[in-house]
Amino acid sequence: MNERCQESLREIYHMTYMVVCQLLGEIYKHIHCLYKLSDVVSMLDMLLSFAHACTLSDYVRPEFTDTLAIKQGWHPILEKISMERPVANNTYITEGSNFIIVTGPNMSGKSTYLKQIALCQIMAQIGSFVPAEYSSFRITEQIFTRISMNDDIETNSSTFMKEMKEIAYILHNANDRSLILIDELGRGTSTEEGIGICYAVCEYLQSLKAFTLFATHFLELCQMDALFPNVENIHFEVQHVRSGVRSRESITYTHRLSEGHTEERNYGIKAAEASSLPQSIISDAKEIRTEISRQITQGRSSSAEAARQRAVYQLATRLLQTARNSQLDADSLRLYLRGLKTKFGAALSVARQGSEQPEER
Repeated sequence: MNERCQESLREIYHMTYMVVCQLLGEIYKHIHCLYKLSDVVSMLDMLLSFAHACTLSDYVRPEFTDTLAIKQGWHPILEKISMERPVANNTYITEGSNFIIVTGPNMSGKSTYLKQIALCQIMAQIGSFVPAEYSSFRITEQIFTRISMNDDIETNSSTFMKEMKEIAYILHNANDRSLILIDELGRGTSTEEGIGICYAVCEYLQSLKAFTLFATHFLELCQMDALFPNVENIHFEVQHVRSGVRSRESITYTHRLSEGHTEERNYGIKAAEASSLPQSIISDAKEIRTEISRQITQGRSSSAEAARQRAVYQLATRLLQTARNSQLDADSLRLYLRGLKTKFGAALSVARQGSEQPEER
């Protein structure tokens, strides 16, 4: 009985094969029409998706200039999967300020922000509206990312080795029209070596005209803005909330960007406290961290002359960008230039105060 069933099944397969072959033979001469039909349906589906996105969401039509400027942009995918609307942030990258260092505590939003920039760039260049109040993009030829990495047992590569392979590929292939997004490079090795490699990679990348965002926990890299005028520091803000129970302090993540590097300290230890590590280990970690911080921060100072030159460079860059791309009316332009003047005066005042401080003996 079983053999008869198997024989019947083989006959059915054979008959099906013959019918399919006959059908293919009949439609083969029209196969080019099917390909064209598939392309047309795909194009219509894409255009319908674009129309759906810009109609039902608060998206805007992007402009294409030599500047990457996003006003109140948010993550398009996070918006769909989250119960609450994502926090919107501003982004501004120009040729004169093309290397952005992003700092902030763990879980503050650095990786999500980098992915948001990449997605908005892709959406703009494929013809879609962008999740923002205003957006301007520079046409990019390549997008390079190094975000999240684990070891690979199949290729016998550690986390650090995979990091180095990806960074080597970026360094060999990036050009002046690239968008480069790097998240926490060097975390797979010792702190000293990680900082050294990050600093060397940053020095090379900032020499290009590529737009680069570099997220890191190595605050030593934030001092690069005193050496290279095209380097900017931004950070994600957090708020400290002290509860009445045992006067314990907790961190509230605002996911909002601000200028400058983060002033937060010991945020890794605070995150460890939330994971229920034994209190004895937390206390020892705090003591060791305090001693290491004291040794590192001794003798650290900033140059007043470097701050003055940086303020002049930033003013010149903003004025050049305004002359190239401004579409403001006369009153709005006057207000914007007055704001630049005020900001420039404040930066010079800070530099002057730094130069007048007495030397420590």
